[in-house]
Amino acid sequence: MLEILQDCVIDTVKIIPFLFLTYLLMEYIEHRTSEKTKGVIRRAGKMGPLLGGVLGAIPQCGFSAAAAGFYSGRVITVGTLLAVFLSTSDEMLPILLSSQVPLTTILHIVGLKALIGILAGILADFFLRKFNQRKIGDSIHDLCDHDQCHCEESIVKSAAKHTLNITLFIFLVSLALNLVIALIGEDNLGNVILNQPVVGEILAGIIGLIPNCAASVVITTLYMEGAMSAGAMMSGLLVGAGVGLLVLFRTNSNLKENMKITGLLYVSGVAGGLALELLQVTL
Repeated sequence: MLEILQDCVIDTVKIIPFLFLTYLLMEYIEHRTSEKTKGVIRRAGKMGPLLGGVLGAIPQCGFSAAAAGFYSGRVITVGTLLAVFLSTSDEMLPILLSSQVPLTTILHIVGLKALIGILAGILADFFLRKFNQRKIGDSIHDLCDHDQCHCEESIVKSAAKHTLNITLFIFLVSLALNLVIALIGEDNLGNVILNQPVVGEILAGIIGLIPNCAASVVITTLYMEGAMSAGAMMSGLLVGAGVGLLVLFRTNSNLKENMKITGLLYVSGVAGGLALELLQVTL
């Protein structure tokens, strides 16, 4: 137990500088482009799913939350919202970068998430026209979850808070995973349930529904440790919309509609992961 704890501490400490630099860059991008990006989404119209999928893939503070607010104010379509939710990277990107995963692999994952988000969004707008036949609101205030975003603070302070929070998550997840590995053995890691076809994707999608950064941390860490297949990882990351779902339920009074959107997000994410597994797409 002491050896496992020591290894987890060492491994976690090693990635702190990379995490901080990654978050610093993300905060810089956010402060430079946030309002322009949200303005593009507001005016997206029929191009919403395409723009939502592309812009959602860019690491930005609270973008999925802002998209949920826009949908609640009838500014964007359900397809645009779905595209943003599916493509948003949440905490996946800084974890992959800090773990020095090859850039080609990261771009492949981000690109697939954006592509699946765009396709799902287009299909949603086509088949669910009634969701978009309501009066568009005259205005909607930008939403920002301050526990996740710290928008008013300096980028250095905000990056430091993000780094501290995610470092704690990574340590706890790594500790739990290493304990499991010690119990079942490394040779049996590939046989765990999250590596099994179909079942892995279904369960990973459920994990992705956790409405905060913990979901992305768990899913990404499990994949890098070999406890989750590529298809399952994609299912979980596609479903994971950060705090977007929380904001949707908080700002949109139609509970039945919110549940339908959540179900659509889950089905789209799991279907995307299953399709990648079936096509044997390598990451």
